[in-house]
Amino acid sequence: MISQNSIQEVLNRADILDVVGQFVRLKKRGANHIANCPFHHEKTPSFYVSGAKGIYKCFGCGKGGNVLTFIQEHEKLTYPEAIRWLADYYKVTLEESERTPEQQQQQLAEESLRILNEWAASQFQQTLLETEEGQAIGLSYFKQRGFRKEIIDRFRLGYNPEGYDHFYRAAIQKGYNADLLEKAGLVKNRSGMYNDVYRGRVIFPIQSMTGRVLGFGARILKSNEKAPKYINTPENELYNKSRVLYGMYQSRQSIGKLDECFLVEGYTDVISLHQGGVENVVSSSGTSLTEDQLRLIGQLTKNLTILYDGDAAGVKAALRGLDMALSQSFNVKLVLFPEGDDPDSFIQKAGAGKFHEYVKTHKQDVIGFRLEVGMKEAASDPVQKSKLVNEIAESISRINKAEDFALQDHYIREATRKLQVEEAGFINLVNKYIRERVDGDKKYQQRRNEQQAPEPAEQGTVDMPAERIAPANPDEQQEWELVRVLLEQGAKEYEGFANVAEVIHNRIDPDLIETMQVRQIYDGYFHYKDTFGNLPDISYFVSHPDLAIQHRVAGLFQTKDSMSEKWQTNYGIETLHGEFNYLNEVDSMLAYFELKKIKVVQTEIMNRLKTEQDINRITALHRKFLELKQSESEVVKKMGTVIVKQLGR
Repeated sequence: MISQNSIQEVLNRADILDVVGQFVRLKKRGANHIANCPFHHEKTPSFYVSGAKGIYKCFGCGKGGNVLTFIQEHEKLTYPEAIRWLADYYKVTLEESERTPEQQQQQLAEESLRILNEWAASQFQQTLLETEEGQAIGLSYFKQRGFRKEIIDRFRLGYNPEGYDHFYRAAIQKGYNADLLEKAGLVKNRSGMYNDVYRGRVIFPIQSMTGRVLGFGARILKSNEKAPKYINTPENELYNKSRVLYGMYQSRQSIGKLDECFLVEGYTDVISLHQGGVENVVSSSGTSLTEDQLRLIGQLTKNLTILYDGDAAGVKAALRGLDMALSQSFNVKLVLFPEGDDPDSFIQKAGAGKFHEYVKTHKQDVIGFRLEVGMKEAASDPVQKSKLVNEIAESISRINKAEDFALQDHYIREATRKLQVEEAGFINLVNKYIRERVDGDKKYQQRRNEQQAPEPAEQGTVDMPAERIAPANPDEQQEWELVRVLLEQGAKEYEGFANVAEVIHNRIDPDLIETMQVRQIYDGYFHYKDTFGNLPDISYFVSHPDLAIQHRVAGLFQTKDSMSEKWQTNYGIETLHGEFNYLNEVDSMLAYFELKKIKVVQTEIMNRLKTEQDINRITALHRKFLELKQSESEVVKKMGTVIVKQLGR
C-alpha cells in the first residue's frame, strides 16, 4: 500500500498544466487554458484546464477532475497506477508498506499484461546489449543502420535469440505463466510445446504516449521466404494497432512545440529521423490511418505532413486515410522522396538541414497531389477521368465548409481547372456527397438510438455530457452556486464569524437544498471540517468517488453558471465575481436562501389560510404573512437592489 504522505507529496508536486500538456496542445485563454478534448472527437475546443485550481473540465463530454483523475482516464490506469505514474514523472520516491501474498497476486492479476510487457522489453534490451549473440547479430544490424547507442536506448530496442525457447524459459523462470505469455503474443503453443514467437528478430517496443509498453514489433534478420519480414503483437487489452502510433512517446513534445507532425511508414524511419535531429515524427506501422490515430495527433497539432517513398507502393500508401484527415480539419501535406529513397535513407545521406529543405520545397497539398496522380493514371480514358472527378469531389466534400470555407472554395476552383469540368456542376457533385454523408450519419445515429435503450445510471459510474448535467430547474443553478462559493471562498474572512464557511453553516438551513448532489457536497464539506478540524479544498471533491460530482464540481470553476433567470427577474439580485467581490457573492448567496426560507413559510401560511376557519387565527396568519413580506423587502434592500416583480405574481 502507498502511504498517504507519499500520495499527498505526489499531488503537491503535480502540475496539471505540465501533465495535461504532455498529451494535448494547450492554448492560453484568460485565466484558463483550452484544447480539443482528448476524451472525445471535436473540432471546436471545449476542454478547459485551470492551473490555479488544478482541475480540468470538458463541456462537450462532461469529463472533469484533477491531475490524478486525468491520468486515470487518459491512460486507463487504476488509482495506485496513476499515483505511481505521477511519482515516476516527478521523481518522487513512494513509501509503501509490504504487500501480503494475496495483495501481490491481486496486483499481478490487475496489471499482468503491463508488467509482462515492461519486463519483456527490458529482457530483449538486455539480450541485445549484454549477450554474445545479441551483440553479434542484433546490435550489428542496428549499427549497420547507423543507429547510435543513445538512440537504441531511447527507443528501448532489443533482440530475441535464435533458439527455440530462450525467451520462454527466462519468462517462466521469472514467474510468468504460459497462458499470459501466449496472450501477450510472446510465445506460441505448438502441440503442448511453447516456442518464442520473435526468435531471431530485432525488437521494437511500441509505447503509449506516457511510455508504457503496449506491445512489440519484430523484424526478422535471416532470409526466410516462409516467414513475414515484420510481425506485431496480437491485439489484446493493452495493444490495439489502430489506436497507437510508433514513436509518439518520444516525439510528442517536439510535435507540440513545432506544431507539425511528420507521418512515416516504418519503425526505422522514425528512429533514423530522431537520430538525425528530426523528432516530430511518428509511424502508423504499415496500417492505414485511423480515426483514433488522427485523434492522438490532433491533440498536439492539426498540421500533418506525410512522408513516403516515391515508388508506386509509397504513392498508394500516401493516399490512404487522407479523406479522414480532411474531415477532421487537418492541414494535410504530402512529400514523396526520390525513387529509391525513403525518409531513413535520405536523412542518413543528406543530413537534417537538406532533409528540412527538401520537405519544405516538395510539400504538396492533398487535393493537388491526388489530382496529379489521378490525371497521370487516367490519361485520356474518359471512364477513369469520371471516376477521378467523383473521388476528388468526395474528398473535397469532407472539408468542413463552416470552418474552412476558403480552403474548400480554393480546392473546388483548382479541381475544376485541372479536370476541365464545369464549376457549377462540380459544386453540385460536392454538395451531393455532403448530403449523402449527413443523411448517412442521421440514419446511423437513429439506429444506435433504437438499439440502445436507456438504462438507469449507477452512482459512481455517471459519465454524462454537459448538456445532460445541466440543472433541471432554474433554482438548481443557485444551489450549485452555493457549492462554488463554499469551496472557493469558504476559508476567507467574514465579519463576526471565523470564516465564510461558518457564516454559511450558521445562516443556511440545509433542508432548503433540494438538489441531491449539492446536499451530498454540503454535508460532506462540514463532516470533513468536524472530523479533521480544517476545511476541505476543491481537490477533495474533484476526487469524489461519484464521477458525476467530480465532473460537475470541476465545471463550476471553469465557467460559472449564470444566476437563475427567475431569481434575477424577480429580485434583481446578481452575483458579482472576482477576488475583491467575494463578500458580495457570499451575501447574495445568503440572501437567496433567506428569501427561499421566507417563500417556504409564506407558502405554508397560504395553504393554512385555505382551510382555517377561526377568525383570530386567520388574522394572525395575515399579520405573519405581511411581516414576511416586510422581511423579504428588507433582505432585497440590504443587497442594494429593487424588487421588480413579486414571486408568484
